[in-house]
Amino acid sequence: MAKQILNQGRRWYVLHTYSGYEENVTRNLKQRVDTLDMGDKIFNVLVPTEKKTKIKNGKRKIVEEKVFPGYVLVEMIVTDESWYVVRNTPNVTGFIGVGSTPTPVGDEEIKGLMKRMGQEDPKFKIDVTVGDLVRITEGPFKNMEGKIVNIDEAKGKIKVNVSMFSRETPVELDFLQIKKV
Repeated sequence: MAKQILNQGRRWYVLHTYSGYEENVTRNLKQRVDTLDMGDKIFNVLVPTEKKTKIKNGKRKIVEEKVFPGYVLVEMIVTDESWYVVRNTPNVTGFIGVGSTPTPVGDEEIKGLMKRMGQEDPKFKIDVTVGDLVRITEGPFKNMEGKIVNIDEAKGKIKVNVSMFSRETPVELDFLQIKKV
């Protein structure tokens, strides 16, 4: 198995885990690496996460969300021994790859993911979608209702069509200025 990719050296691979057990897998695998003295073959184990700003009950809260639920990244040199240690960690269902051969993740993808994980500006997340009816809670359009026509999570802005003078008028608002009806 591992002989086919033995010459690849130190690379990143993706492990498939049971959803919700990513942190357990990370902790267990790090513990196994220490216990079995595999630090020269298995270097890094991480769950890709990013910070997002969620708005609940009109309050902003920064939370860390998994980028790929059910997956864990591991930086390792694949040998029969290291493959066995990783593969037999509790709650690991397997490597991502063809058959039993793990496929390494490209360097550019890893760089992009690391950049995404280190973002300083958290993205916004709100529990409404385009087409939802919302009530405006503050500003000059307070207590008016309208339908969402656009959501810009990166800026934390939302565009709502409000009926004024028998005509639909688009109004750009902050996520905190609306409430789902």
